[in-house]
Amino acid sequence: MKTLMLLRHAKSSWSEPDLSDHDRPLIEKGKKAAIRMGGLLVEKGLVPDLILSSTARRARKTAKLAAKAAGFSGEIELLEDLYLAPAEELLAEARTHAPEAASRLLVVAHNPGLEDLVATLAGRHERFPTAALAIFEVSIDSWNELEPGVPFKLTGVFRPKNL
Repeated sequence: MKTLMLLRHAKSSWSEPDLSDHDRPLIEKGKKAAIRMGGLLVEKGLVPDLILSSTARRARKTAKLAAKAAGFSGEIELLEDLYLAPAEELLAEARTHAPEAASRLLVVAHNPGLEDLVATLAGRHERFPTAALAIFEVSIDSWNELEPGVPFKLTGVFRPKNL
């Protein structure tokens, strides 16, 4: 049994029109939400064994703040292919980069890919705003088996606004 956690980056700024999308920073509200979601991981007993994050500035900062709040002491693995990745690519990156020893994996990325992936795995649509977290129990022994057809159990979708 593995636990797959999907976290959308927190709220970012649009105030600097000359910045590329990849370089947009978090706003203060986003920083607080990322910290809140990291605290939720502790509360649920789900501190990740591995964190994979998009290279986008807002995703990296979300991952860093959530990791610190969760007491995660490992390295956050930054993957360029997670930036604006579709659902299939998100799963492929998790399958490729998660070591066997990791039982809890957190992926920090973007919509619409994350929202599509949550809908695919849960079998229903879930609203997935910034800093939303979806937690799945996955009936696999190895991350190499991570495919849409394996049994996924959605154990919760958490939105900062509701915490």
